[in-house]
Amino acid sequence: MSTGGDRNGAGRRLAAAARAVRDDLWTVAADPMPPMAWPRWLARLPHLLVILYALLVAWAYDGQTQISVLLTGVQAAAVVLALFRPVLAWWVVTLAMIPGSAIAGDPYPWSHGTVATLAGVMFLLALRARPRTVLAALAISVLIGLACAGFDIHTNNPNATWAVAFFYTDLGQAASIWGLAALLGSFRRARRVARGQLAAQSQISAEERARRTLLEERTRIARELHDVVAHHLSVISIQAQVAPHLVADPPEELRQNLASIRGNALEALTELRRVLGVLRVDSAAPDAGHAPQPTLERLDELVGNVRDAGLTVTTHTTGRPRPLPPGVELSAYRIVQEALSNAIRHAPGARVRVEIGYHPAAVVIRVVNTAPDSPPPSTSEAGHGLLGMRERVAMLGGKLATGPTVDGGFEVTANLPAPTTETTP
Repeated sequence: MSTGGDRNGAGRRLAAAARAVRDDLWTVAADPMPPMAWPRWLARLPHLLVILYALLVAWAYDGQTQISVLLTGVQAAAVVLALFRPVLAWWVVTLAMIPGSAIAGDPYPWSHGTVATLAGVMFLLALRARPRTVLAALAISVLIGLACAGFDIHTNNPNATWAVAFFYTDLGQAASIWGLAALLGSFRRARRVARGQLAAQSQISAEERARRTLLEERTRIARELHDVVAHHLSVISIQAQVAPHLVADPPEELRQNLASIRGNALEALTELRRVLGVLRVDSAAPDAGHAPQPTLERLDELVGNVRDAGLTVTTHTTGRPRPLPPGVELSAYRIVQEALSNAIRHAPGARVRVEIGYHPAAVVIRVVNTAPDSPPPSTSEAGHGLLGMRERVAMLGGKLATGPTVDGGFEVTANLPAPTTETTP
């Protein structure tokens, strides 16, 4: 039973392979050979070499009749055609042997010109076709060549002796050349396919790393904002607990509403702490994030640490500093911190200027560095700096602009909404 099943499976696979080869050999769609991954002025060198090869083949063939010369020209042109439509070019070269045998009046099918042109086309076909398709094409070409030689002998062609000679002497040579061309082309195609697959896998890996980096950054932002949200919920809970004592003889309905508000705040705070526990499962420090979150009041401390690391930093503040919403304070501090860290990593020896602008409806952070004194060290690690900035600014509904400056430096400008009811001078 198992043997029969194996035979049936092998038969189905063979039939499927035959159908695939048939479909490939009947496909004449355009398949241009791409330029090489070389310098721009060398990228099309293989195409020029193929054209030169076709011209040399056409020039070197010494035909005995005008028709044979014409057919050789057609085959040479097919070599150039193979740069764009390799399957169609193979059919032209292979089928051109038939009228050459019947009309040309010379030992055309096994002439050196045919061997050379078909070898070139087979090579270009093998660059873009599967090995089994190339082997099928090679077999068809050999069979048609044998049939043409046999036709010459059977019809007592005046040049039948030459046909027989070519049959015995050039058949092995032709098969060897065509087989070598197919082998080299298949090897080249395998390398090209492998590089394509590697490039596709690298692209997938890069996208996966980008998604992972994005999730890690969002998780870090969520951990930091926990303290901000937890503070507001705690204030709500305390105010709801104290409010009834601020009113003489408060109504029972008021007491119940305030108790409900306090209960909901405490429940939300409990759930928030559970979520934070999940986010901190992979944290190296179990107590990380319990320290007070930094604000712009600690900007001088941050700049001092960066100066100690060897970076030249100056600060400038415009407008009247004022308390900002906790989320804005935290994001503004982190944006400056990330921008300075990026300057240390990617612009060694540069000078950095940090500007904080307080406006009636927003706070603007601008960090710009000059061109580095030396090339930055190479690294393969994906950075979180700009990604974290974009996430924080988008979370607050602000705007972020980043990019190089005209002098070779880099600039980061973040506009964070921070409306105020105070009257500005």
